[in-house]
Amino acid sequence: MPENYFVHESSYIDENVEIGEKTKIWHFCHILGGTYIGKNCSFGQNCVVGPKVKIGNNVKVQNNVSIYEGVELEDDVFCGPSMVFTNVINPRSHVSRKNEFKKTLLKQGATVGANATIVCGHTLGRYCFIGAGSVVTKDIPDYAMVIGNPGKIKGWVCKCGVKLTASECLQEDSFHRCADCGMKYKVINGMIKESSI
Repeated sequence: MPENYFVHESSYIDENVEIGEKTKIWHFCHILGGTYIGKNCSFGQNCVVGPKVKIGNNVKVQNNVSIYEGVELEDDVFCGPSMVFTNVINPRSHVSRKNEFKKTLLKQGATVGANATIVCGHTLGRYCFIGAGSVVTKDIPDYAMVIGNPGKIKGWVCKCGVKLTASECLQEDSFHRCADCGMKYKVINGMIKESSI
């Protein structure tokens, strides 16, 4: 049976790798053993993934991104060009810390802008938006817009990526509606939640 995904001839796929249908892996990439990649994903030039990394469906990884062991990407995650993941808090060249990798989870729909850095051991919430060049040093809630170094919440974004509010603070039980797609949200316990009202 022919492979139902694309790998450029300049890229390397190690043994014990699963790749979903319609996924495209472009020039000079290396996918290390024990890695699972879902359907309809795209990896730009010069990406390294693994070992033992899990990536969901419809994930877009732009040029020059390395996804190390300990990092997991759920469905619909976007990783901008040259953004950085880490997997050790206190690396030293002369000290092996392979048994100290910290788990980093990007939940469904999270976007990380170009040249941003995600310090390991944190969870990025559903549909959060990390601005270009930002440095994430803590967990990020769903729909939060994070900017700066260290990254701070500067507003909230819709599932479609359009800004809902530029306020860091949210008034409890307030409603917000996306000006672009019309999706509705309500603030519950200080967090944005999708609303049908």
